Order: sequence, then structure tokens, then C-alpha cells
Amino acid sequence: MSSEQKIPETMLYEIWQKQNYKGSLKTYNGDDIEILDSGSHNAETAGPDFKNARIRIGNLTYVGDIEIDRDYSDWKTHGHNIDNKYNSVILHASLFNKNHQAYVYTRNGRKVPSVCLFKFIANEIIENLQNKAESDEETPSKLKCSDGNDSVPFEIKEKFLLELGIERFNKKCKRIYERLKELEFLRQLQIKEPVIGYELSAQFREKQFNHSDFSHKEIWKQLLYELIFEALGYSKNKVPMNHLAQNANMSFINKIQVDGALVEKYEAALLFIGGILKPEFSTKDKVIKDYIDRISLHWDSIKPFYDGEFLEDTQWHFFRLRPQNFPTIRLAAGARILKELLYDNLINTLAKKITEIHNLTVLINSLRSLFVIKSDGFWKTHYVLDQPSNAEVKYFVGAARADEIIVNVILPYFAVYFEMFGNNNLVKKIIKIYTVYQQRSENQIITEVGMALNLKEQINRTALSQGVIDLFRNYCSKSKCLECEIGKYVFN
Repeated sequence: MSSEQKIPETMLYEIWQKQNYKGSLKTYNGDDIEILDSGSHNAETAGPDFKNARIRIGNLTYVGDIEIDRDYSDWKTHGHNIDNKYNSVILHASLFNKNHQAYVYTRNGRKVPSVCLFKFIANEIIENLQNKAESDEETPSKLKCSDGNDSVPFEIKEKFLLELGIERFNKKCKRIYERLKELEFLRQLQIKEPVIGYELSAQFREKQFNHSDFSHKEIWKQLLYELIFEALGYSKNKVPMNHLAQNANMSFINKIQVDGALVEKYEAALLFIGGILKPEFSTKDKVIKDYIDRISLHWDSIKPFYDGEFLEDTQWHFFRLRPQNFPTIRLAAGARILKELLYDNLINTLAKKITEIHNLTVLINSLRSLFVIKSDGFWKTHYVLDQPSNAEVKYFVGAARADEIIVNVILPYFAVYFEMFGNNNLVKKIIKIYTVYQQRSENQIITEVGMALNLKEQINRTALSQGVIDLFRNYCSKSKCLECEIGKYVFN
């Protein structure tokens, strides 16, 4: 093989599923490996690549997970050996294993057989994988219209993407309104809701809500709390962040005594309830120990008020995230936003700015500034609990993530808020802000599809970039080219 680097792991998944080998797989010890069920591909969450597989090694049948790496060394490089999510792996498969290592070890110390796939795959298959990888490198975008959409007038692209962007905004508003109704229904029934995944009754589905039902400040605070935390979690940690905000809800947070250590008390609640910090944690580092001691004392003082559920540390994802996006940093940001929400009247501040600032550029900059959070305290010099960071953390939330919060949370939230209180002029103003907002996106879909559509300059316009996400997910990825206005122009 001329270049081992050219075959990504994703191409190995297809080989695993098709089981197209030249002869029977064998371990380095010579035991036959029979694949009874290759398992289901885990494309959504962090963890092993295939779940619930069944294999026979020698005379023993195993049920569990499969991890596939390009190289044997990736097991440690990717941190699988210290990640509890990989404790259920029953077979490690890699394309290369130059040192002929027969096993990998899980975090709980279990020895797992490792098989090298390279010698069981036909040369022509390897060559085809190489050629496909090289082709994909030349054309990173998967759009079928990539070679033809140059002929599509910009006006057609802009009009269609703007329609999709507005439709996506309206979907967010609808989702927010549905959650608002849930919170009000639970409030009326006086149901405390630390539990995730409750089922709402038929009574809720049949209930007719009036605008007057939504006059209670606490449901609006809880709603914004959940939405901001979900946004802070971004794609990989948005689910546990949302669950944490529902578990450590406003009812509990309001019971925490206000003093000069309030932010650290919030950090204590979020870290312990989130399962990131365990009571048995210990360290010899003085700075870390001092922080943990303070946080633990805070938790001891507030835990009598908490009777909800705790998250597990395995629910949080650190792998393949930039340290700036680690959930620990996001929780530090969340603790400070909680203080703003509860004691600095964040909702009223936002509403006042939207109402009184007429210059939209000034308004956008003013809104953004509320969510750019400079670092301070322990987390200024730490990305994780057990070791200091190599470089100082400058921001808990930078300008790009602040933009994401404004676009995906604040604007749709206040569109619903103003509609509930009958201010249609401010709802129209929110839509106007959305259509002129400019942001630098970190979203790979926006970047790659925008480039493929030759919209490099215009794609910073939020309404269009949101339309690009909707275009890719609902048209491009589903090959609905002839239902897309751009595709119709290219292929007809």
C-alpha cells in the first residue's frame, strides 16, 4: 500500500458490515473469528462504532460492541482505554497493526482481542478504497449539483435559501412554544420535573392554552435556562446539557443561598449533578485540591435541597472536541449565565435592548456582548479537573458561540415571547434582525455546502446559512434534487 493515511475509518465500516474477506478472520493467537451479527452502526453518539454485535472466537460466543480503528495504536490515541463507554467492547479491529499486538485493554482492565484486517482484505478492495478516498479529498462536498450550480443565478439560490432559513426559524419557534406549554402544564399540576423522558398525559394533549397562561416568570426563566444550556453543549453535548438544566431546575437553583461565592455554588451543583465531579475525586495538585475542597463544601451545603437524578460521567463527550468546547468549560459559562438570569434580570435586559435599540447593527452587537463571557477563576487555567491547561483559557464563550446562542436561542425565544404578549411589531423586528444578522460559523455543513454553492461571501448571512443547513439535511442528504429549486435549475 502506497499510503496508509488515505483510508479513513468510515470506509472501514462498510467492509465490516459486508464481511467481504479473503478467508476466515483469525486472532493473533490463531483462533477463528466468526461474525454472527456485525451489530448496528453507531453513527449518532460517542462510543464504539458498532453496538450489540455477536461473534464467536474459538468455541466461545460473545455479545457486545465492536471498535474499528485505522491503526491499532488509535485505541490509546483516541482515549478508548480510559473511556467507560468502551468497557463493553468484545473485539477491536484495525486496518494496520505493525507491531502485531494481540490485545487492547478497557478502562476496567478487561483484555479484548484485536484483529488486523489488512491481511484478510483483497488487494483490489484496498486499491478501490484508496481511489475513493483520493476522489473524496478532491471533492469534499457531496452535492450532486456541485459541477452544475454555477449556472444557477444568485437570485434563485438566495430566494430558496432564505425561504428555507425562515422555515427553519419558524420550526425553532414552534419547538420553543411546545416546551413552554409543557412547562406551564407541569407548573399548573405542581409536578416537579427532575426526571427526563416523562410522558405527558392525554390531559395535556387536549388542553387549550391561552396567552394569559404564560404570565409566570419562572417558566420563562426555566425555558431560557434549558435552551441556553443546550446551545452551550453544541452538537455532542447538547443532550446532557439540556438534561442537566431540567434536573438542576429553577426550583432547586432558587434555593441556593446568595453570597459572594454564588458562581462557585452553581459550579458545584452543575459538576456534581452532572456526574463530572465525584465525591471520591482526589489529587495532589494544590490548586486543584483547593478548588475541589471549596466546591465540595458548597455542594455539602446545597445537596440537602436536591432530590433529583444525577447524570453519569459517561454521558459527556470530550473526544474529538477542542478543549475550548469541553463540557467543563461550558458548565463554567453556564454557571455565570445562571447568575445573570436569576439576579441580573437577563430576560428584561434582553427585551429592553430589543425594544429600545432601533439601529439593528448596534442592537446585534449589544446582544452579542451579553453572551461573550471572559474566563475567570479556576477554569481560566484548567480545561479538565485533574490537570492544568497548557495555555490560559481566554473566553468561556467567544464571539462565534455567542452568535450561535443569539441566532438559535435568543431570537426565536423572543419571537415567541413577544407574540405571547401581543407585540407583533417586535416579532417583525426579530425576523428582520434574523435576516440581516452576520455571523462567522464553525458549522462544517454550512462551510462545505456554502463553498459548493459558490456562496463563500454571502454564507455569513445567518438566514442563508440556516437555509443551507435545512437544504443539506432535507434535500441534499436525501437526494431530493428535483424537489430543490437549485436542483431543478441544474438538472432540468
